[in-house]
Amino acid sequence: MAEAGGRAAQLKSSGLRHGWTTGACATAATTAAYTALLTGEFPDPVTITLPKGQQPAFALAVEELAGGRATAGVVKDAGDDPDVTHGALVRATVSPGEPGTGVVFRAGPGVGTVTKAGLPLAVGEPAINPVPRQMMRDAVAGVAARYGGSGDVVVEVSVDDGEEIARSTWNPRLGILGGLSILGTTGIVVPYSCSAWIDSIRRGVDVARAAGHTHVAGCTGSTSEKVAVAEHGLPEDALLDMGDFAGAVLKYLKRHPVPRLTIAGGFAKLSKLAAGHLDLHSARSQVDKGRLAALARRGGADDALAAAVATANTGLEALQLCAAAGVPLGDLVAEEARATALGVLTGSPVAVDVLCIDRAGTVVGRAAPAGPGVSR
Repeated sequence: MAEAGGRAAQLKSSGLRHGWTTGACATAATTAAYTALLTGEFPDPVTITLPKGQQPAFALAVEELAGGRATAGVVKDAGDDPDVTHGALVRATVSPGEPGTGVVFRAGPGVGTVTKAGLPLAVGEPAINPVPRQMMRDAVAGVAARYGGSGDVVVEVSVDDGEEIARSTWNPRLGILGGLSILGTTGIVVPYSCSAWIDSIRRGVDVARAAGHTHVAGCTGSTSEKVAVAEHGLPEDALLDMGDFAGAVLKYLKRHPVPRLTIAGGFAKLSKLAAGHLDLHSARSQVDKGRLAALARRGGADDALAAAVATANTGLEALQLCAAAGVPLGDLVAEEARATALGVLTGSPVAVDVLCIDRAGTVVGRAAPAGPGVSR
């Protein structure tokens, strides 16, 4: 029987244990708290449904019901990933909201507030990212349907010692003040940051080659993986979950080539690859806005736009500024990322194309296939 490939197989072969995002923990706490508010009892453990359909159960560390509000808390388990929020206590306090308001989110102690543009949330909003918000809305709707609630609630999310923990993150620099962000797009923390994950990337390449695939995709996460599949129709065992380790994919393919490589990832991460970084983790490389400004000039930006890009809060804000002015910054970043990849692959018969995406999975930049075997 052929060896399995793809994202799940990589995690299995790494021998590493996955964990849960702060967004999943907050959703579990919200589910338990709202259930208690309606029924008087906390479900423990509490089961939630993640975006891809998994249904993990979480034990409760906190249960408080008094004064017309309920609080539940879950301790975050990041698995084998060296996550600074591992062991943090994530709480959700649910209280009745005004009729017709739906779910209103508030930042409790240890959860930050957005103070600068360029993030996927408006200034002044609690730093609870879009996917966790939707997970919590879905959870509230499910509990309301089950127990006869209105679904009009205020959800206050807090993290014990979150403001202190946040000092070890990029939140203060990004203008997220007062604590941590509630994050996650799948609800699952995949442990990338160790040699075992790099070894799993190599095994992924081996599986793809053994299956006879001539085209593989190195993806930074699940959203970019979906885009690569939609664009190229690749099977699961042609997908390499490279995470932050672009260099691991490129260096192994240099020695064990596949004719074509698609690199798919978020704009900010691929702007780091465009700048020559092969490790895309935020602790080891940052978005160089000065370089983005230079690329913007190449794409037709005037002095004012280039200056705005150079001082943008995030790569996303720089991209949005350029898009509004008709400057193809996404394409320019994709082309530079492709050049970096081809530089690493020099001498190996691998052609490269690049797809840059935004947080919603929309392609915001492309670089067509280039390299050995590609006609010009």
